[in-house]
Amino acid sequence: MIIKTLVLKAVAVQPKQYPENNLPEVAFVGRSNVGKSSLINMLLNRKRFARTSSSPGKTQTINFYEINNSFRIVDLPGYGYAKISKAEKEKWGRMIEDYLKSRENLVKVFQLVDLRHPPSELDIQMYEWLRFYGLDGVVVATKSDKISSNDKQKNISIIRKVLELKKDDILIAASSVSRQGHDEILDLIETLITEK
Repeated sequence: MIIKTLVLKAVAVQPKQYPENNLPEVAFVGRSNVGKSSLINMLLNRKRFARTSSSPGKTQTINFYEINNSFRIVDLPGYGYAKISKAEKEKWGRMIEDYLKSRENLVKVFQLVDLRHPPSELDIQMYEWLRFYGLDGVVVATKSDKISSNDKQKNISIIRKVLELKKDDILIAASSVSRQGHDEILDLIETLITEK
């Protein structure tokens, strides 16, 4: 897939601020420090389109990026950031759930986990949530450049086991530094939106 046009279509905290549901959407979700914005920038071939930060928890809104006037990548708020209040965490949780429950044109959610560590309780909870809504089946294991090849295979097996991935569920190792996973993720998105 070649990205020709790219527009930040909307920044939302509630459904009335979402753009019209006239295009298929794929959403990205993950813990606050998993490298979600960096991965989105890598996929879009932009350095600073999705906002990145050295401090986790930067994405506090739902950001809709419209690509080639044909589909959208949706950047959901990171979950599990420790240094925010309980009320703020609940607000982000509601924001994510409202989007997942109400968005009819949502094709698939890519859940990001850190390849260096086993999935956390919150990662497991999120994947169960996605399974409940029928949006499971794709996991992206980030930061693959920070781990040896031997550990990579071992950790991929651990992630599959902990999240109880089915045999045909997809797990892609990715790195915004080495660009591993770039083509694989974009090809998968293209397949998903074509099938929609």
